[in-house]
Amino acid sequence: EQLQRLVRAAPEQVRSLLATAGFYTPQVSARIAGDPAAPRVLIAVQPGEPVLVGKVELLLQGFASAASAQPAAPFDAAALKESWGLKEGRIFRQADWEASKRNLLRQVVQTRYPRAQLSETQAVVDPESHRVSLRVVLDSGPELRFGALRIEGLRRYPASIVVNLNPIKPGDYYSEAVLQAYQSRLQDSGYFSSVEVSADQSALLGEQVEAQQAAQPAAAQPALAAVMPPLPLVVRVTENKRKNVSAGIGYSTNTGERAQLSYDDLNVFGLKFKSALTLETKQQTARGEFFFPTTKDGYNDSVGASFQRSDIANQITSVASIAAKRAWGTPLIERSLSLELLTENTVVEGAPASDSRSKSLPLTYGWTKRHLDSLLFPTRGYVVNATLGGALLPVLTDEIFVRASAKFIYYRPVGAGNTVILRGEGGALASKEKPGVPNTYLFRAGGDQSVRGYAYQELGVSEGDAIVGGRYLATGGVELQHWFTPTWGGATFYDAGNAADTVKDLHPKSGYGLGVRYKSPVGPINVDVAYGHAIRTYRLHFSLGFTF
Repeated sequence: EQLQRLVRAAPEQVRSLLATAGFYTPQVSARIAGDPAAPRVLIAVQPGEPVLVGKVELLLQGFASAASAQPAAPFDAAALKESWGLKEGRIFRQADWEASKRNLLRQVVQTRYPRAQLSETQAVVDPESHRVSLRVVLDSGPELRFGALRIEGLRRYPASIVVNLNPIKPGDYYSEAVLQAYQSRLQDSGYFSSVEVSADQSALLGEQVEAQQAAQPAAAQPALAAVMPPLPLVVRVTENKRKNVSAGIGYSTNTGERAQLSYDDLNVFGLKFKSALTLETKQQTARGEFFFPTTKDGYNDSVGASFQRSDIANQITSVASIAAKRAWGTPLIERSLSLELLTENTVVEGAPASDSRSKSLPLTYGWTKRHLDSLLFPTRGYVVNATLGGALLPVLTDEIFVRASAKFIYYRPVGAGNTVILRGEGGALASKEKPGVPNTYLFRAGGDQSVRGYAYQELGVSEGDAIVGGRYLATGGVELQHWFTPTWGGATFYDAGNAADTVKDLHPKSGYGLGVRYKSPVGPINVDVAYGHAIRTYRLHFSLGFTF
């Protein structure tokens, strides 16, 4: 008997389900067949003709700027109507109907009308003509603008940190995207463990209630024409602890085993201080850097000092430097200008004059552009980085030189689960003499982020028993990735390139192989086995994404 009740109810349930997919006149029958001891339920469905969208009526109410507010461009109502997803002639599905309404409202509330609402929505289905008439009325509510900044939660750090990162000026239109961008900038500053940026609408609600109580019905004015008070911009922060010490160990297929000790202090005479001591098999580095708070114009200035010793390809290099840097821009387009004073001591094994010293004062401009669908796990787009600079004056410089370099990476999806990655890097250095030019400004190739199949900076100019840097660099590579699951994939690749003192000596060395890819919470992890064709040996490479 219970089965019979379920069978009797089934046709109506099926009709309701089909209606959500756009079929309002289905023929449905259900019956019990077979052996009573093992019955079967047979449901016959003829969905019939789908209901199509007929007349679409979108009414936009309001969307007028206040008469005494700052002059503003009118809201693009035509573009808003054009964005309506459920257009005439499409099958009327409940999911599409709800999504279209949400999208329409979302476009408005994220801009200067955050209190917009759908005051009326109606879908009238005519089963005989298999058409549905849609009516949507969207009321914009009042036009709102940002007001003064209010900061909550600051205890030990200066308010200028929050103020200087603020892109919003009093009188600017309300924008959810701008709020999110401001919040991201504050979170990335390193001073705060949590950040919340919002527009306080509570005061506005109170003023509206008081105004409505005081207003006379005959003298009531449309809300759209009223000048609404600005929304206070509220920033709530939880500060990071001022001092932090951390230690870690690791391994790199470029420079070997690693141990690192870091010390940070977020408020040393109003500046952020970051320092680290890194000990690797092939390279040891000590550095300390002071960061000034971001200026109102968006500049990030820093000064620092470092010492690095490296023993790579039988060349031992010791570099001491002090540097000043100014960086500005966005995560999509970054720019920097740096001035560095360095002294360098180099020992080349097997060379006639194995020991050399040099000093230099180079100025370098850097530019990076990112155009990616995802900064963490890109599958489409590109990143381009270029630098131009050199030691241009005979001041604290042994050899005047000019240096330029550029590199790029390009992502393109090909079919389901496949991505093609193209990489390239090139550079050139011009000077009257090569001795006196710091080796850190010359070019070498090979390693995890260069030509795989070769050791780190193994490709360059032969000198004695060592490989040293050259004046020119050219490398490139192509890689095909295939993702077997959302997090695991494989890759096949081919790299080629070299560094030399002349263009004609840039004989490319190739490497190729296979790899495994894993999407970790901190970025893609790459493990590759590459064959260096010129040296006829295999090499393991481990890296975290591609760094610029």
